[in-house]
Amino acid sequence: MSRRLCKLGDTLVKYGSLLAIFVAALSGVSCGYHVAGRASNLPSEWQTIAVPAFKNDTTRYRIEQRFTESVIKQFLQRTKYKVVQNAEEADAVLHGEVISIETNPMIFNATTGQVTMMLVTVHTKVLLVDNKTLKVVYKNDDMVFRDEYQISTDAREFFEEQDPALERMARDFAAQLVSNVVETF
Repeated sequence: MSRRLCKLGDTLVKYGSLLAIFVAALSGVSCGYHVAGRASNLPSEWQTIAVPAFKNDTTRYRIEQRFTESVIKQFLQRTKYKVVQNAEEADAVLHGEVISIETNPMIFNATTGQVTMMLVTVHTKVLLVDNKTLKVVYKNDDMVFRDEYQISTDAREFFEEQDPALERMARDFAAQLVSNVVETF
């Protein structure tokens, strides 16, 4: 029996070292995977992108400024492109438009009937155009984002949460937009 165990041990060592060599060889082979946001399907010759102020079709004050600022920050943080102000000097221009914003009550206080949580939905339109060829590189006519915000029912502790919710939404929108544009989803 011990002789059999020794043979089994020798076989495992032999095949174990072959398995280790095989695994090491496979680890050097690339499968084409990459970290999201790092690969780009945009033209390699592009260096600059202009992001003019988004158009605001809503009655919500300054929402277009929040979205524009967030998109610029995302391009600067997550891509190699330099964001320029003058659209004529850019390799590409990203146009944006805030089409609508809706707020709907989600949760009510059972005792008072007051709304304690609202859902805000923003519809946007975006278009990325190559400045040399005037070809549309990316287009989404109805990019939708939703976020919720709480409303305090205690007058002493009341804090308007809508503005911070819109800031979060602008950041989330910008992150998704830049990912979509760069990865061309």
